[in-house]
Amino acid sequence: MTAAEGFAPAKINLTLHITGQRDDGMHLLDSLVMFADVGDHVTVALSDTPHLSLSGPMSKGVPDGPDNLVMKAADLMGVSADIKLDKVLPHAAGLGGGSSDAAATLRVLSRLTDTPMPADVTPLGADVPVCLGNSAARMQGIGEKIDTAHDLPCLNAVLINPGVPMRTPDVFAAVGQKNNTPMPPEIPANLSAIEFIDWLRGMRNDLEYAAIGQTPVIAQVLGALSVTAGCRMARMTGSGSSCFGLYTGEETARAAEGRLKEENPGWWVTATRLNAHP
Repeated sequence: MTAAEGFAPAKINLTLHITGQRDDGMHLLDSLVMFADVGDHVTVALSDTPHLSLSGPMSKGVPDGPDNLVMKAADLMGVSADIKLDKVLPHAAGLGGGSSDAAATLRVLSRLTDTPMPADVTPLGADVPVCLGNSAARMQGIGEKIDTAHDLPCLNAVLINPGVPMRTPDVFAAVGQKNNTPMPPEIPANLSAIEFIDWLRGMRNDLEYAAIGQTPVIAQVLGALSVTAGCRMARMTGSGSSCFGLYTGEETARAAEGRLKEENPGWWVTATRLNAHP
């Protein structure tokens, strides 16, 4: 095998509690993550000369050289590769696109070279370890403590990005209260989708208020989601500016997608499923 493809799904932070800050400035988190059916695609071939080519509707503004995380992933594997990256997810959007791209590249290169992935992938970013798992998980610490979350339902969602990139360090720096309560010790399992969404409504994204202060359109996105029929909750994911709405069913999510696209033609809007392949 000389070439292979990989899927890099969007990472959605259903919750994101900031529980402290280390002396080195890194923030401590407690976050429940699921992955979506929508994402980027990578095609990787072993090559004597490293090369990256970009395509796709969201490729504008994405680094196309050695600074791209897919190239850094190849370097971490000690492999020279020709990588084609099809960008479907918005860049710098809070959807974990770069981290998921890196994780997909690591998985593909491991298959191509028949070698294990590096034991420590955190040099690529704090989100890369959870993206490697590609399943619902609870992240704690700075992202290095990962516990798979079992027996959680598939959720119907609509994702929106208003087209405003966010710098994660700036959002974290704007958070006033750094020592907040974590999630409960146990994530409830074996609930229906509606029961689980109702539990999620009691959780938080502690970055949301700070992000809205920097990018007020996020509040508009959350409001637009909240008033669509069947939306049980709306929240920002990651450090923004993307947000998600959770719905009572697939049909209501698709209907909301159509309405939101019509009313906001400048936004990236897509209906998807979360945790569809637990």
